[in-house]
Amino acid sequence: MSEQLKFIVEQLNKDPFRKNFNLITFDSLEPMQLLQVLNDVLAEVDPKQAIDIREEMPEQTAKRMCSLLGMLKYKPPGNQADLSGFRQGLVIGSKPAVHPILHWLLQRVPELKKRAYLARFLVKLDVPAEFLADDVISDTNHQYEELVESFKTNHKECEQLRTSGFSTAEIRRDISAMEEEKGPLIKRVERLKKRVESVSNHQQMLEQAKQLRVEKKREEHLSHQKQEQKNQLFQAEQRLQRLQQQLKDMRQAAADASPDSLMKRLEEEIKINSYMVSEKLPKELEVLRRTVKYLQKVVSEPAMSHGDVLELGDKIKEVDSQINQLIEKKMVRSDPIDDKLTLYRQQASIIIRKKEAKAEELQEAREELATAERQLKHKTDQSRASNGEEVIRGDELKRLVVKLRSKGTVYKKKRQEIAELKAEYGVLQRTEEILKQRHESVQEKLIIEMQIQRAAEEMKAYVSSDVQERKKAIREVYMKNIAEQELLGKKLREKQKLVRENHGANMEQMKMWRDLEQLMECKRQCFIRAQMEASVGQVIQEGGEDRLVL
Repeated sequence: MSEQLKFIVEQLNKDPFRKNFNLITFDSLEPMQLLQVLNDVLAEVDPKQAIDIREEMPEQTAKRMCSLLGMLKYKPPGNQADLSGFRQGLVIGSKPAVHPILHWLLQRVPELKKRAYLARFLVKLDVPAEFLADDVISDTNHQYEELVESFKTNHKECEQLRTSGFSTAEIRRDISAMEEEKGPLIKRVERLKKRVESVSNHQQMLEQAKQLRVEKKREEHLSHQKQEQKNQLFQAEQRLQRLQQQLKDMRQAAADASPDSLMKRLEEEIKINSYMVSEKLPKELEVLRRTVKYLQKVVSEPAMSHGDVLELGDKIKEVDSQINQLIEKKMVRSDPIDDKLTLYRQQASIIIRKKEAKAEELQEAREELATAERQLKHKTDQSRASNGEEVIRGDELKRLVVKLRSKGTVYKKKRQEIAELKAEYGVLQRTEEILKQRHESVQEKLIIEMQIQRAAEEMKAYVSSDVQERKKAIREVYMKNIAEQELLGKKLREKQKLVRENHGANMEQMKMWRDLEQLMECKRQCFIRAQMEASVGQVIQEGGEDRLVL
């Protein structure tokens, strides 16, 4: 822990932070000040985070920081169940939560700045599925995804150009040289095109060449898979060796369960319990009492405005600066004996903190043991209620308790091994990234050698005296395709011109046809109406004649 704090202080005192901290001043920071330091480091990674945390609510600050840390792929220590505790620690600005974040950030600031820049363009928007049913939104989302992919390609090309060592002057010279070579190449392509057109089976040859390329790519993919499987096999063997070693250690730990070792273990537990009762728990109780007293004092006072909070913050800064100045003056005026005492005090405080941390770990292990004992008792009661007799006796229960305690010791050892493995995983991950970069550069050199080889084969086919061999040249095939496409484009342009010329007359004719349809529809409606009126009149007339007969 001291090495971690030392690294954090050293990095914060350098550019661009220039905090001018030492171990004492940094360790004595208040939670709000510690969160502000963390926010300043995050602002160096992402300039959007450059705000004063006193101007926003603690929940908003924690939510904003958690969002950025998740985007930067920071993994909190512990398992998935500790995430709520991590968020709570980030809200209140606790040192166990903030210090690991600062240590992780300050180790890789340039890399995280690049990752934050890329995240602005690569983090995709989550559009609900019901909105994608709209054609406009769907097309817009498709265009957005295409732009993201285009950005990835352009950024990758830009990085390759930055690391390739080429200069703009060299590129311009190459472009001018290629422009000069363009004219003779076009003429040669035209000549080769005429030669290829006389070959009857050139399409079949192109298909075979295409199939050859596909098979080569497949062979390369299979070799890559083979290498990956070898790596997985090697990792599995290493994991098997580690598990075998763990099994051996567990068997040795079980074999060492002698009366002397049990007595030593009990003596250690008695010492730890004495420490917990006499030192740790009273200190924690006193801290809680002072916190309650302070909170009661805060509640009894009238509500403070934003201006009062800012004023108190300024006063706190002034007092902190005065304290730092006094500490520096004391360090300057102190004699060697005081310096030695200060060193001893620091060492004593570090030992006390380690002692408290171990006591907390012991408390957690005891809670886990108590939980396991409660579960065991519950299961025993259930079995006794179902069968009418006790399954586990007292001696067996004691043996199980001893076994659980030994497993607790093994658990601590395994947790330490997990921490070491995590550190090793970080190193291996960085090594993997470096190897991937090297692999990409090697692949690029191979994407170039293949092109040179293809160019040589093309030139060989082009200068060959065999007519069939010259027809195999890709250049001739492409020139034929270009001519066909140009002829097709010419026909389409002529057709487009004809359509444009007849567009006005066709539109007028369509308008006249629609008017004719409307006129015919009007006549049809009039005819139907006339028929209906005639039928109604006939019915009325027939009704009148009936009345006359009557």
